[in-house]
Amino acid sequence: MTEQPNPRLSMPPTRSSSFEITVRTGSGEGRTLLSAFDAALQQAGVADFNLVTLSSVIPPSGRVTRGLGPLAGGHGDRLLCVLAAAYADHPGEHAWAGLGWVTGDDGKGLFVEHAGGSRETVEEQIRLSLVDMVARRGGGYGEREVALARAHCVDRPVCALAVAAFQVEGWETA
Repeated sequence: MTEQPNPRLSMPPTRSSSFEITVRTGSGEGRTLLSAFDAALQQAGVADFNLVTLSSVIPPSGRVTRGLGPLAGGHGDRLLCVLAAAYADHPGEHAWAGLGWVTGDDGKGLFVEHAGGSRETVEEQIRLSLVDMVARRGGGYGEREVALARAHCVDRPVCALAVAAFQVEGWETA
């Protein structure tokens, strides 16, 4: 018996017009690590979404920009995103989260996400990851860009996060 190809898998991909991917950062504190995460999401303008994390590939139709303020969408909508989050809950600790990305002339690109206890560690991990990933793909990407967030624990848990917001989807599209 010959297995029939799945028609959904063999259809050519469709390319829509370009869309904006906004990179946002935030930090927050709370009485728990989870409430600190929520405070950081609030500062980044994405607190009222259900986050659906993606791997780190930027499609050719995506255009990466820096975003400020609340992201448009309804309460509880899904947000497709790449996310880096770091936490600290001991006084004196620091939390750093960062995203790095590169794009090519054809619009294709790559994101990486890292978290750690120091700026230097996170920046180095972003640099090393992007160098490796670009080399595996044969180059052709532009300059590296980075977005970092920092939080310092004084007496309550903190969270630092960086998020690349790809697309908001309502539940009616599911």
